[in-house]
Amino acid sequence: MSPRRYRLDLAYDGTDFSGWARQPGLRTVQGVLEETLATIWRVPVALTVAGRTDAGVHADAQVCHVDLPATVEPHPGLVGRLARMLPSDVRVRSVAPAPDGFDARFSALRRHYEYRVSTAPWGPEPLRARDTLRWPRPLDVDAMNEAGRGLLGEHDFAAYCRPRPGATTVRELQRLEWTREPGERDVLAARLSADAFCHSMVRSVVGALLAVGEGRRPVSWPAALLDAGERSSEVTVVAARGLRLVGVDYPDPSDPTSLAARAVATRRRRDEP
Repeated sequence: MSPRRYRLDLAYDGTDFSGWARQPGLRTVQGVLEETLATIWRVPVALTVAGRTDAGVHADAQVCHVDLPATVEPHPGLVGRLARMLPSDVRVRSVAPAPDGFDARFSALRRHYEYRVSTAPWGPEPLRARDTLRWPRPLDVDAMNEAGRGLLGEHDFAAYCRPRPGATTVRELQRLEWTREPGERDVLAARLSADAFCHSMVRSVVGALLAVGEGRRPVSWPAALLDAGERSSEVTVVAARGLRLVGVDYPDPSDPTSLAARAVATRRRRDEP
């Protein structure tokens, strides 16, 4: 019998993880989850994730899938059992049969990230210290938003990405907006959405815009870097703690052809914007 695919929705505090991807001798989200699920199901488990987060990056709405033998079927009480077995910094919210054609990585239409910054002289409040960057200098939100608009659209973001052999750096940035968080004194949040993000792209873009917000760089500078075609040493990659994956969008699950078509489109390599 053919394997059955299941979708998992989860969240984690990335502070004490060396990123999502399994690495020998390191504590990773994938490693912890696969080992726990393998213990429950008594079969090897290999998870495919929507977005591989780096060390220290958090997720409120991560998505992954797993293919299980037809003889293994998740028990209705699985989420509760996982809550008892998993460490407190990772939680699986749901495990459900995936629709036909679903692929957590390749079926995704876009990913949404948020980056939090505290400009208070004393830094983030204690309960938010693990997910907010301390930046105790004034920032011009209007200037950062104006600079961010120059990055919207499909471009080669090589200047903002750590290169990986054979990987393209062409991405479509669909949203980039800075706002002041309501009810949180001196806290700013950047919200970024794209069809996909390359390695360190979000933290590099945020770093460039913070330089603009401080007045150290002109509003035109972040967009001008796109012409470089290679990693820019002028861009600071800000700390991982402020970054969270907050959403992943997929096509209508009732239409399996849209899921499969999206997966085919995503696999096409884009070398030019």
